[in-house]
Amino acid sequence: MKKEEVGKYNIEVIRMSDEKKEQRKQEPPQSVLAKALTVGFVSGILWSALGALSYYFHFSEVSAASFIFRSFWQTSWTSSFLAEVLAVIIVGLLSVLVSFIYYISFKRINGIWPGMIFGTVLFAAVFLGLNPIFSAVPSWNELSGDSYVTNICLYILYGVFIGYSISYEFHEYNQQTAE
Repeated sequence: MKKEEVGKYNIEVIRMSDEKKEQRKQEPPQSVLAKALTVGFVSGILWSALGALSYYFHFSEVSAASFIFRSFWQTSWTSSFLAEVLAVIIVGLLSVLVSFIYYISFKRINGIWPGMIFGTVLFAAVFLGLNPIFSAVPSWNELSGDSYVTNICLYILYGVFIGYSISYEFHEYNQQTAE
């Protein structure tokens, strides 16, 4: 390569990076609430899919389909892969509501502890408070130790994922607007 050509490529790289900066300036930033709702959907999909995997590998006696489908319909399709996939998608949609509740209640609190507490409370609400509604989910006394440990860990990780992501975005947004 000649010396002139190298300079030409440097100018093009600089021009491309300037275009990316201008593009970022032109795109309106996504609101904290919109990001919180997105985090809710993604976390619902992620952690309920991991819950379905834990059910498949017999770490847990329940999966999302146990709550959403098997408790209300006792048909053969509720034990299929399709039921698990549909249940994961429904949990993702329900998680948008859960993340909205977290956003309203705890967005200002930094750290990992609020998410851990939120996940534990959510676990207790689902497995203790709402258990009579779900006939396909064994009662508190009938669940195995593996199911307890697996599900409480999944719920805690779910709560931490939602909580830490929302509080981080909230504080990051407030720092940017303050500058």
